[in-house]
Amino acid sequence: MSLSDSVELQALWRDQPVVLFFLRRFGCQVCRWMASEISKLEPDLRASGVALVGVGPEEFGLKEFVEGGFLKGSIYVDEQKKSYKDLGFKRYTALSVVPAALGKKVRDAASKANAEGIKGNFSGDLLQSGGMLVVSKGGEKVLLHFIQDSPGDHVPLEDIAKVLDISSKAKAGQMPVCNDSVCTR
Repeated sequence: MSLSDSVELQALWRDQPVVLFFLRRFGCQVCRWMASEISKLEPDLRASGVALVGVGPEEFGLKEFVEGGFLKGSIYVDEQKKSYKDLGFKRYTALSVVPAALGKKVRDAASKANAEGIKGNFSGDLLQSGGMLVVSKGGEKVLLHFIQDSPGDHVPLEDIAKVLDISSKAKAGQMPVCNDSVCTR
């Protein structure tokens, strides 16, 4: 679905609190891993009446993302990237994306994704950053507004549960420790 055609962003939190995960790309390996991590919270979110929603900046890779079952929530596409712009999710430049993509956070997350058998591709808009928005029911309060600085940045599961004041037994996947090209657990 397209946010610009089908749903106003505000409608997503009108009747319930919502966790909105803004992906960089549906084909991004690290984004797929992050979606699978966030999905560990889905049973606790649902039990607490909180919606889990993923938003991507283009339809490219959506079918494969959905078929892979990476996110256990509703998925929307914002082809115009209006919500990305409104929320301050930056676009990398061709020069800034390379060091960001090769940084330790991205290498660590990619290593974890590989360990869990999550693959990705380099198709689509490589320059869009993402983040997360957690909003209370009715939009009365923004509980969390997280903007990625690096493609490997993400919000820990316990931080999401904490801002929503819910308990969760979900355990984050262990991030590997990488020193240059060698990763250990």
